[in-house]
Amino acid sequence: MNQMKRFAIYFAPRDGAFADAAAHWLGWDARTGQSLAQPDVPGMADLTAAPRRYGFHGTIKPPFRLADGTTPVALGEAVATLAASLQAVSVEALAMVRLEGFLALIPQGDTAALADLAARVVQGLEAFRAPLTPEDIARRRPETLTPRQRELLIAYGYPYVMEEFQFHLTLSDRLIGPQVPAFEAAAQIYFAGLLPQPFEFEDLCLFGEDPSGQFHLLHRYPLSA
Repeated sequence: MNQMKRFAIYFAPRDGAFADAAAHWLGWDARTGQSLAQPDVPGMADLTAAPRRYGFHGTIKPPFRLADGTTPVALGEAVATLAASLQAVSVEALAMVRLEGFLALIPQGDTAALADLAARVVQGLEAFRAPLTPEDIARRRPETLTPRQRELLIAYGYPYVMEEFQFHLTLSDRLIGPQVPAFEAAAQIYFAGLLPQPFEFEDLCLFGEDPSGQFHLLHRYPLSA
């Protein structure tokens, strides 16, 4: 863990057909740290390049550098303690949608409990997040954000937390070009029968970014039943 540049708290599905299929879709298995063969879909490698770095996941606390005076071990202990204090969440299902140009899976039904869980995690681990640098802030293009999103960026290192949070599992880069309809149709066929119903959020997953920029699942912390 000491070799990781940044850490993040994500949702990642437990081992099974859904997790295996999603890892192959992106071409990277964060559980094993291995590249995988992707489905034979035109443009597949290019259209999944960005999410491949991160592995299949849903963001809860976005990637952050550790604050001075903290350690990866202490972070892991804090995540374990926090997970034990939070209840698992169940929603009706996942559905595939276009989300701001990206193909993603989002939860269906009442997501209030999931949003509350995410807010508690973001706030509960703030002591471990190093402040953003001016360069970090500039990369987020604050001029394109709303006033509230800029406030959240400064307060929590990311503009899409708290009431701006939208849980999603990314399946692609931003989709443009003539191959998009075929790509989306291929995704619908590929994941048919695999999307969980209900969708169970059962763990907090600690991910780390290695020196090459790839993310790895470091540990899974079960939530309280």
